[in-house]
Amino acid sequence: MVRNLFAIGLGVLLVGTLSAAEPTRDDANAALLKAVTFFHQHVARHGGYVYASSGDLKLREGEGVAGPDVIWVQPPGTPAVGEAFLTAYSATNDPRCLAAARDAGQALVRGQLQSGGWHYSITFNEQDRAEHFYRTDVAGKPRTVELPKKKVVDKNGQPLPAGWDTWKNFRIRGNQTTLDDDTTQAATRFLCRLDRTLEFKDATIHEAALYALKSLLAAQYPNGGWSANYDRFPATPPSERDYPVLPASLPESWSQTWPKDFTGCYVTNDDLMRDMLETLFLAHEIYGDEQYLQAARRAGDFLILAQLPDPQPAWAQQYDKQMQPCWSRAFEPPAVTGGESQGIIAALLLLYRHTGEPKYLKPIPRAIAYLRKSQLPGGKLARFYEVQTNRPIYFTRASGKHEPTYADDDIATGYGYVVDARLDALEKQYESLLKTPRDKLLPTRGKPSAPSAAVVARVIKSLDDRGAWVEHRRLPHHKIEPASGVIDSATFIKNVRVLSHAVGNDE
Repeated sequence: MVRNLFAIGLGVLLVGTLSAAEPTRDDANAALLKAVTFFHQHVARHGGYVYASSGDLKLREGEGVAGPDVIWVQPPGTPAVGEAFLTAYSATNDPRCLAAARDAGQALVRGQLQSGGWHYSITFNEQDRAEHFYRTDVAGKPRTVELPKKKVVDKNGQPLPAGWDTWKNFRIRGNQTTLDDDTTQAATRFLCRLDRTLEFKDATIHEAALYALKSLLAAQYPNGGWSANYDRFPATPPSERDYPVLPASLPESWSQTWPKDFTGCYVTNDDLMRDMLETLFLAHEIYGDEQYLQAARRAGDFLILAQLPDPQPAWAQQYDKQMQPCWSRAFEPPAVTGGESQGIIAALLLLYRHTGEPKYLKPIPRAIAYLRKSQLPGGKLARFYEVQTNRPIYFTRASGKHEPTYADDDIATGYGYVVDARLDALEKQYESLLKTPRDKLLPTRGKPSAPSAAVVARVIKSLDDRGAWVEHRRLPHHKIEPASGVIDSATFIKNVRVLSHAVGNDE
């Protein structure tokens, strides 16, 4: 007899307009394989994916309009979709799911840069690929990479000391590994998981994963931090002579004029450090190499060093060589950040779970107390707080130029200058870990809660005859709402997870 989802603890009886009959595991399995097959055979381009396509698959976009030969790396692009295929394979053991994941992995291999990681997107157009320093050609064959040679000088024409960071003064176009928005980290994690699933037998996948990890390790600064990007393989890691290990400090004042430069040394923006930690812990889990765990510990030591002193004991989005907050983009000033500071607290909790080292918990109480005192009316946090005064900083935009302001009545759109406070949840996790014996600290990732039968039924019912989930909304970069609807990668990923859980064998 086929067990229904109620019998395996996945929900409640359906009510209202839904049928009284619950979806069975076979129903969920059939829908899952139908969706995976459609996405792999029809939505993919060169094995990879973008954020969204029109329902007729004629329009495609990531963080911009994407042509037919472009795929996206930045989540929810190719690595995130590939992870969903691996989840489906774990649930079903169906080779079609593994084939889809493998194709996504090979697409990433063909987009890996000589510098070691990935940029936001990958092109498969032969003419466009000539402008990029991909390690392989479009078919995946090894490609000879000749980096341009140029004497690197400072703004006064004086030679710079030999060092890995010369990209800040002369950038190699088309070879820029980015750690922004979980781009290279997500691609690396997916290739590592795929490598394990394939039992390390696919030499191409295995080599690409290890090459990326080697690059990330070598790009780590002596203090344990990273920049947001680099444009050559860091064969010589940055030295402590050029990048002294210093504790963070607050500048006495800050220039309110953007210097038209955002090449600071150490970046925490957009959860860069947490994404790096997740990547390193996964690499250690899969390959058992202690160098990944040691790199994660160094990253944790950087977060301890980067905590600013009283009276503002939180973190900045970006630091200069002197470990002081510095400008990034024109709307990201030298400041204490309410958003990234919460992400760093979460990263420190993650470090403690993996290492059991109390030093990673020590910065948290002071940071939470400061952030609580800094909450805005209504309980939210400002993205930026001015150094020394702690006044919230916002930006207006007039005549195409960003201008800082302390007033919140005319804030520029398109950027989150006010963020939700997660302090209660973070403090609860902190207090729970304090009470947990060290031998009970399980670094394994928690399983998502089981979807209800009603949710599973809705996911199955919303699948069209082709195997697509179609939504009716705008494609923002095309500025239209397609009559055929929109096929969204994030929706696909979410629904695949629901159905995989319903099938019952997912990790």
